[in-house]
Amino acid sequence: MTQAGRPTISGTRHAISAGHYLAASAGFAILEAGGNAVDAGCAAGLALGVLQPDLVSVAGVAPILIRKADGTVESIAGLGHWPRSTPPDVFMREHGGEMPPGVRRIVVPAAPDAWIQALSRHGTMSFGEIAAAAIRFAGEGFAMYPLLRESITNHAEEYRTWDQNAAIFLPGGQVPKLGAKFLQSDLARSLTYMVDQERAAAGQGREAGLQAAHDAFYKGDLAQQIVRYVQAEGGFLSAQDMAEFRSQIEPVVARDWRGHTLLTCGPWCQGPALTEALLIAERLGLDGLAHNSAAYIHVLVEALKGALADREYHFGDPAMVDVPLEALLSPGHIAARAAAIDLKRAHPGLPEPILGRGNALPEATRADLPKVEADTSYVAVVDRWGNAFSATPSDGSWNVPVIPGTGIVVSGRGSQNRPDPAHPSGVAPGKRPRLTPNPAMVVTKDGGAMPFGTPGGDVQIQAMLQVMLNILHFGMEVQEAIEAPRVASYSFPSSFAPYEYFPGRLAVESRIPETVRAELSAMGHEVKAWPDITWLAGSVEVVLDDVAAGFKRAGADPRRPAYAIAV
Repeated sequence: MTQAGRPTISGTRHAISAGHYLAASAGFAILEAGGNAVDAGCAAGLALGVLQPDLVSVAGVAPILIRKADGTVESIAGLGHWPRSTPPDVFMREHGGEMPPGVRRIVVPAAPDAWIQALSRHGTMSFGEIAAAAIRFAGEGFAMYPLLRESITNHAEEYRTWDQNAAIFLPGGQVPKLGAKFLQSDLARSLTYMVDQERAAAGQGREAGLQAAHDAFYKGDLAQQIVRYVQAEGGFLSAQDMAEFRSQIEPVVARDWRGHTLLTCGPWCQGPALTEALLIAERLGLDGLAHNSAAYIHVLVEALKGALADREYHFGDPAMVDVPLEALLSPGHIAARAAAIDLKRAHPGLPEPILGRGNALPEATRADLPKVEADTSYVAVVDRWGNAFSATPSDGSWNVPVIPGTGIVVSGRGSQNRPDPAHPSGVAPGKRPRLTPNPAMVVTKDGGAMPFGTPGGDVQIQAMLQVMLNILHFGMEVQEAIEAPRVASYSFPSSFAPYEYFPGRLAVESRIPETVRAELSAMGHEVKAWPDITWLAGSVEVVLDDVAAGFKRAGADPRRPAYAIAV
């Protein structure tokens, strides 16, 4: 077991964990002011778009999973679709089968709608109240921290592609120094405009105010500026796409496991692959395997490969793709996936399809390790009433232009669609990309909720599975479970352009002993060492409503600037 460097935070009333410490403080202030988990989660989530602007966009994606104290659950997709006028073959025909940076990868921005819908459906506060911290952080600034500086440094040339991006992220033409004040004045003004529109309509009631804030972004001055710029740069987003957009309220995927219930979003994201991997691993047998032994890691990795194969072959927007989800999560298919796994030998690449014929795979990429981007963030909240909130906002700022004068980067999540429209997650007008961000939650067998999630692209469900099992199988405290060393497979096509594929590749944090790594190599895994602790392994945040003990327990991952607060 790992000795945690931080304590698990416990409180009797409410708890929050978020990907940046100031976002956690913003959400916590809402809880202390009497807001519920939805109010607090929206405040923290919106703040993450300001505090982690390389990883999250205020106008990006924001998938949300909510469980109310009465047991009802729902997901708000928080994922935009391709503009209706997008030619489905445009990337094959005009871009050589690649997804170029810039406005052509833009989909309809979903996050503002998702936060406002969550507030309208389940919150108690105004948009102005939950946006106050984000506006302050944008307008007054915050201290440049190592991960943000590393990201800007790594993408300095991309930021220079657009003058308006460079003006924000490279002030004075230079990467900001650690500890320097980082400002986003235009973004503060844009959010303030939404609040002002809400305030002007507030006399008609809270709902009218929320709708006015929504309209300010999707129909008002901001929408006009966004559409005008995108179209002038050769993009397809229209005023109609903006005005008609609403995040879909989607069914939650729920499966029982050892008396607990795992909740994920649907196959428009990779969430159900987490469930499938858990069920395959359980079928193979977890009991008796030592934590992070070669045998245990092998079971997890091969189970993940099977689930991620089914993600590759089948997942996509279920509104436009026939995703056989019930069949994929059925006992028969789980048994078949498990039976195809050799407990002594690693599969050399992506496992073969069992349902249907699958897709052609890209050529194997020959490089030391995949080019992995820091992306996405996460927030988990449980309030004093037992409501639980889980959200994974995302979208960065170096491969899509800032809309001049607004500080806003519109969602470039089209990069997660395949350029070939024949692929299950291929481009099509009105279609949503297959999203990697996937908030999750466990309803424990004693009735408590455990929202959890992480950034990390294709590493997300891998890190989430390991932490979940650390808590619920190995009995670790929350923080200990988060800080334990992790592994990640890359033996599948990446979800991001250029869709790299590393058959057999397994990255391992070097705190896992060299003897274990040697055993994994002998089993056929192509082991590559990560540092002892790295942001590449994700940044899992967890809040656990420990009903039996009477505490809300929270942990945050030191791999990134995440923090947890409880009282």
